[in-house]
Amino acid sequence: MAFIDKAKIYIKSGNGGHGALSFRREKFIEYGGPNGGNGGKGGDVIFRGNKGMNTLQRYRFNQHHNAPNGMGGAGQLKTGSSGKDLILDIPCGTEIYNEDMSIKLYEIMEENETYYFLRGGQGGKGNAHFKSSTNRAPRKFQQGEKGQTATVRLKLKILADVGLVGMPNAGKSSILNFVTNAKSKVADYAFTTLHPHIGMVQKEDLEFVLADIPGLIEKASDGKGLGHDFLSHIERCKILIHVIDTTEDKPFENYQIIRKELVNYGAQIENKKEIIALNKIEIMEKEEVAKIQQEFEKKLDQKVVLISAATGYQLDQLTNLCLEYLQDE
Repeated sequence: MAFIDKAKIYIKSGNGGHGALSFRREKFIEYGGPNGGNGGKGGDVIFRGNKGMNTLQRYRFNQHHNAPNGMGGAGQLKTGSSGKDLILDIPCGTEIYNEDMSIKLYEIMEENETYYFLRGGQGGKGNAHFKSSTNRAPRKFQQGEKGQTATVRLKLKILADVGLVGMPNAGKSSILNFVTNAKSKVADYAFTTLHPHIGMVQKEDLEFVLADIPGLIEKASDGKGLGHDFLSHIERCKILIHVIDTTEDKPFENYQIIRKELVNYGAQIENKKEIIALNKIEIMEKEEVAKIQQEFEKKLDQKVVLISAATGYQLDQLTNLCLEYLQDE
């Protein structure tokens, strides 16, 4: 299934049913009087969070969603049935915007969290409603109220505990595949990953959600290389694992480029807890790896983790460190 994190949909709540114009007609009852029933209410439009969904794929090509109308009233004071509410399931972490995305209307964060968005039209009154002491046989009745219409944009920001960030081809997808059952595409070229992938890491009775964010490049915060789309998925991660490719010419400069993009994007991403993981050490000389490690630890004044996504070296230690940080949150 393709990962779709944006969608534009057109929605309409149900119209109210019309009131009935009817009079009682029975044998031996000369003046039966009005007995037109009221119309039923139109269906509401409700958004609901669903943890079983992780993409907006269902709204990509199915853009028009209409709630059922209320039924009209009938004679014998019969009220029309109300239209069934239209429930639109969306992934947890989805933001709901108006059409031009200038106003955020709501965001769904929890399973089964609901947002009543459009109210269905009220049913019209039948002529029995207008009976009075001075008007014993009213021929007046009401039309049902029209439903509301709206165009909204949905934007999904994935909910993950830990996010893998770094330059393209740093080995993020390989880490995800090794520590989870995810099947993220892996190849030896930049931008192999074009959409975020998530997996569940389980350690005894503890677990957390790990997200593989597509590679970032310089000026990503300005939108280059789909930077805005990728950076938005990092916003809700509690911890970032910054994966560094030690085979590159200047690993520390690459680290600084990504950090600069996180700062420029805003949303306080740069203040999140960060674990620095030096990857691909299995194809480097030990002295060279030690030199890179020393440079990072000296300049950043923090410990870095040496890993190999290809062989699984110290990935267990990396996930344990994530759990330790998450328990402190």
